Amino acid sequence: MSKIIVFVEQNAGNVSRASLEALGAANSLGGEVVAVVFGDGSTSVALNAARTIALEGTQYSPDAIAADITAIANEEGAGAVFCASTGVGRDLAPRIAALMDCPCFSDCTAVAANGDSIAFTRPTLAGKLIANVKSSGKAVATLRRNCFQEVEGESAAVTTRPASTDFKALLTEITAKTGGTLDVSEAPIIVSGGRGMKDPANFKLLEDLAAAFGNAAVGASRAVVDAGWRPHGEQVGQTGKTVAPQLYFAIGISGAIQHIAGMKTSKVIVAINKDPEAAIFKLADYGIVGDAMEIVPALTEAVKGALAGA
Repeated sequence: MSKIIVFVEQNAGNVSRASLEALGAANSLGGEVVAVVFGDGSTSVALNAARTIALEGTQYSPDAIAADITAIANEEGAGAVFCASTGVGRDLAPRIAALMDCPCFSDCTAVAANGDSIAFTRPTLAGKLIANVKSSGKAVATLRRNCFQEVEGESAAVTTRPASTDFKALLTEITAKTGGTLDVSEAPIIVSGGRGMKDPANFKLLEDLAAAFGNAAVGASRAVVDAGWRPHGEQVGQTGKTVAPQLYFAIGISGAIQHIAGMKTSKVIVAINKDPEAAIFKLADYGIVGDAMEIVPALTEAVKGALAGA
């Protein structure tokens, strides 16, 4: 197996879980893994990789960082570059692939060694098909979050090099999410609601269920977001965020293919809907036919009781 470069996202020394999962995927293939990090705190991160290369700089530019990663990949003779399937990863990966003149496989849910190459599994056609693909040469891939085992640990060696200052685009500001709630793309448990919730005020029931778990986020269908009931940042689906939590609640969601495309790789899916013929039941591991206004409060109390006795 050839060498793999993994771009690791960090903020002030805190590494994103999605990047730790990307490292875990790379390590599972058995080849040498070289981590590349950027920004303040990059020299202090502890990563499970053969080596870590810290790009020293404070101004993030996607085209400049892509050029830096490509240069490192060429110098190292790497056969693949992995990025987490985050906003940053999706921004960088196609640029790197273009510079390396190789395929870019997006939103992969599994990787496997295939001789000297890597085989990737990824959903396609809005999740209606699962494609198994590989490149005969080099490849760049983004890896879907919550699909790989994250790894932590201290790298054997850290080297530094200046980040490129030759750029066309520059990130000037990041507006942090308010409220301190988990993002649906990061949460291990998601409680999503659709039009079956009947009224935006009823999403308080879903918020209470998410709060009962303590590590859950509230999601929403496109119809709910388009109606202005919930913010776009909570939208799960083809035109929203792709998620793969350990536990996904689809409450009052009929199961349109666009929504399913964004959550079908969830480990366990629980559907609650009044319509016994709702398409979501075909995908769900567990289904409850009934009124969400009665079921969700009872479920919330059951979760509170179970966790209190744990």
